[in-house]
Amino acid sequence: MKIHTIDTGLFKLDGGAMFGVVPKSMWQKLNPPDANNMCTWAMRCLLIEDGGRLLLVDNGIGEKQDDKFRGHFYLHGDDTLEKSLRKLGFTSSDVTDVFLTHLHFDHCGGSVLRRPDGVLELAFPHATYWSNEAHWDWAVAPNPREKASFLKENILPLQESGHLKFVDAQGSVPHALPQFREIIMADGHTEKMMVPLMDYKGRTLAFMADLLPSAGHVPLPYVMSYDVRPLITMTEKEAVLRRAAAENWVLLLEHDPTHEACTVEMTDKGVRVAETLRLADL
Repeated sequence: MKIHTIDTGLFKLDGGAMFGVVPKSMWQKLNPPDANNMCTWAMRCLLIEDGGRLLLVDNGIGEKQDDKFRGHFYLHGDDTLEKSLRKLGFTSSDVTDVFLTHLHFDHCGGSVLRRPDGVLELAFPHATYWSNEAHWDWAVAPNPREKASFLKENILPLQESGHLKFVDAQGSVPHALPQFREIIMADGHTEKMMVPLMDYKGRTLAFMADLLPSAGHVPLPYVMSYDVRPLITMTEKEAVLRRAAAENWVLLLEHDPTHEACTVEMTDKGVRVAETLRLADL
């Protein structure tokens, strides 16, 4: 099995929203904001080669949104999902499975394309798309707080195509996804977000999604304002980080603009970053 990081571009989000109750005087040292208080973040995904299977974990914002939408988030950078796949010798037609940690637009927007005639179609025509029923129901009937993050054009075509399958809501790993050792369900950021664990080169990899957006979010109080249940996020994050420190996991960071991954350790101040690294260096 080979695992690659896939860069799909950069975007900007409000720094205060990304760090919640943490004062700007502290978080600006981690990710300096621009004049509008916006910070740059990555949309880093994962590609797993395993025999005849090619599994993509999340897929960024995609290319179909209009200029007004794109302007809100200052999309920039040279990387796209297709370009990153081509660098590894693949195209979207080669992808057999798309595992979506959750259905917020910056994690699943690349699932669907808009043709010049306006028709929506799957970006990965031969792939099975994986979510879970509890999160799906949450996303298709969104609460007012998250409504702007769950875009129908990113979500409904998956079901309409017949390519959608569900992971058990308890996190049982489907037989069709043997690349995963475990799937952790997390309810703080949104209902039943999925954090997959993989065995790779003698290490445990955890694709942290929005449970840990960046290395700067390791301290427990550093929780995004986007989270619907921030106190639950803190509990979930603490449990995962303690496991990660005890077992020397590699935590893959979806939104960190600088660091692909990190390890953590226990200190007298709690769990802290031990080192940052690149997946290719394992």
